[in-house]
This record gives sequence, C-alpha cells and structure tokens, in this order.
Amino acid sequence: MASVLGSSSTAILASRPLTSQTSKPSISSLTLSPGQSSGRKFYGGIGIHGKRGRSQFHVAVTNVATDINSVDQAQKLAAKESQRPVYPFPAIVGQDEMKLCLLLNVIDPKIGGVMIMGDRGTGKSTTVRSLVDLLPEIKVVAGDPFNSDPEDPESMGVEVRENIMKGENLSVVMTKINMVDLPLGATEDRVCGTIDIEKALTEGVKAFEPGLLAKANRGILYVDEVNLLDDHLVDVLLDSAASGWNTVEREGISISHPARFILIGSGNPEEGELRPQLLDRFGMHAQVGTVRDAELRVKIVEERARFDKNPKEFRDSYKAEQEKLQQQIGSARSSLSSVQIDRDLQVKISKVCAELNVDGLRGDIVTNRAAKALAALKGRDNVTTDDIATVIPNCLRHRLRKDPLESIDSGLLVIEKFYEVFS
Repeated sequence: MASVLGSSSTAILASRPLTSQTSKPSISSLTLSPGQSSGRKFYGGIGIHGKRGRSQFHVAVTNVATDINSVDQAQKLAAKESQRPVYPFPAIVGQDEMKLCLLLNVIDPKIGGVMIMGDRGTGKSTTVRSLVDLLPEIKVVAGDPFNSDPEDPESMGVEVRENIMKGENLSVVMTKINMVDLPLGATEDRVCGTIDIEKALTEGVKAFEPGLLAKANRGILYVDEVNLLDDHLVDVLLDSAASGWNTVEREGISISHPARFILIGSGNPEEGELRPQLLDRFGMHAQVGTVRDAELRVKIVEERARFDKNPKEFRDSYKAEQEKLQQQIGSARSSLSSVQIDRDLQVKISKVCAELNVDGLRGDIVTNRAAKALAALKGRDNVTTDDIATVIPNCLRHRLRKDPLESIDSGLLVIEKFYEVFS
C-alpha cells in the first residue's frame, strides 16, 4: 500500500482545515510520499547538532602489544569482510514508512518492535537485515550467553546476578546489538534452549544449552513470514515478549533467563492473517507496497545490479551516509531521555485511542514513545503535533477492531480521527 502519509492523507487534509499549529505533518528530510524520495534524500537533512622492526638483542614490550593488537584488528577486519555482504540501509529507495519504523525502534527498543506487511518482492527482508550495520554497541558481560547488562538487574542472567551479589568483578566488553533470524522450521528446543536431563540426573547440575531467545536478549529477533509461523512457536514468542523472560522446564527441572528483544516480523497478507494476540505485541505496523513509478523502479533495478556486480564497491559508495546515520542514531539514543511531551498532547493522543475503541493502553504508550523517538531523531527536545501525526497511524492501525464491511483502510481512519481531535 502507498505510504499512509502520502497522497491519501492529502485528500483528508484538504477536507479538514487546521490551524497553523496543526498543519499537515511534514518532515523536511524524512519524506514519506512514495515514489518521490530515495535513500539519499531520506537522510540528507536530519541535522544533529610500535614499531614492527625489532633488534635481535632488544625486544620492547610495547612493540609486542602493538603487534598483537594489530593482528587482532586485522583478523576482525578480515572476518567482517568475509561475511555475506549486507545491502546498505541508505541505499534502499522508497519505503520510507518502513524505514522510519525500524529506525525509531533502534532508537527506543521499548517501543515494542515492528510488523511489516506488504507485497512480495518489496524489499522487506533486505531492509530489516540492512539494519545490522546501523545497530549501536552495548555493554555486555564477557562470555555470558545471554548478553547480560552489567548495570541492569532485569537484563542479567541468574549466574551473573549471583556473581554480582558475591562482590565479584565482572569483565565487561562492548559489542554490537545482535540480530537473530528465527527460521520458520525451527523447533521449540532450538528457540527456547534445551536441558541435558542425563547430566542433570547423574551430576546434579543444570546443564542448559541456550537457544535463539537467549541469543536475542537485548537484541533484535527477526521472523520472516511471521504469519506462517507454527502456533506453538507463536505462543513461545508471546510469553517471552510479555514477560521479558524465557522459562524452560523439562522433567521437573526449570531454568529461566532474560529474553528482552525487539520483535520484527514481516509477511505477505495474502498468505494469511496474524493472530490478534501476536499482532498486538508489535509496537508499530508498517505497510509497504510495490512502487508504481517507472523511473523509480528503474533506479531500484540499477542499484541492485550495482550491488550484485561488486558488493564491496557499492557499500563503499554509501559509507559516508552510513556513518552519518550511525552518528544520528547514537545521538538520538543518548538524548532520548531528555525529550518531553506536553500533557495536552498526551491527552489528545489518548482521546484518539478512546474514540477509535482501541483495546488496552498499548496504543497510548507506544504512540508517546514513538513520537519522542522521532523528536530525538530530528534533534529536538520537545514533541510536536507533526511528530505525533507521523507515527500515530503506524502505532494504532493494527489495533483497531476489524470490520468486514469497512472498505476504508484502517490507517486512514486513524489519520481522519487524528485531524478531528487535534484541529
């Protein structure tokens, strides 16, 4: 579907005159109209203010350390270069609604993830996997399989928490946020982890082999074709997403570990609908459609051909934009806590949710969080009406009750109610 804040919202705006404070939402750099922006334009305007040689008889320790560090860096660089090349995020043409939702969740993981639904072949998986290069670094306890946070007890494994209570000094390292792919054919043991019953009975120890949920803690869990996922795995994801913990029980033995992750799913609505319980767990919902503009389609084909021909050269051509976007995300994450939203705007957000009969309060909470994240991305300390107008369709459209007789898109219903309340 075309971007919600594109031409469709223009027609609604024309029929509902607003004051100067609540004019049609516009983002100078984050253009949300399909067929009119490219990856370059999308990010262009977001302003965010030893020697190796050694003598035979004299060996300097500093030289040895430098050599070791140089080897380690070279090995890391070589390993990175040998990995499967990822399409750069700024090179993705169009689909601004999807890209914005993903960026906001990287800035504030508490938004609760993104559900991306749209036609096949519209770059959903490519866009999600391109986030890998943009993910910031976090502090983790070295060697811990659950990526435990050394400063937050809620994100610590049981063993790490016990060591801290004993007064032990933990080794802390910086590492990039994980992105874990959940395959459709994965078994429950692979997802949750397994307990070695034989070892537990013979040696009396809880031998636990962590699964994908352990690896995804404090990271991103991506499920492609999430609407085709088996029901029992859906239940596992629901439990973990709700509690932030994963519990494995086998033969009277129970082991729990933190499992706080950003849940990102993608799928084609033609292949089946999601269960309402799972759909409500996603903080935001993005709809993507096939690009209809011929010139833009040609540009996408040309860019993809360039990437397939020489991935390294193609990635290097976007290196400056990639680094700039990384800095913007890092700055937005650090300034997020200082962003404020007026109570009057909060009341209006809740009024929109109430009049749309949105069940629960997740819609109110997510809309407030997403608006703050967008303000931080744009380098501001206060949320504006335009920020709310930009994110509220993505936060509420999947929470509306389905009416089989309703022909209008749910996102347009949200926009219509927004202008009614905020004008």
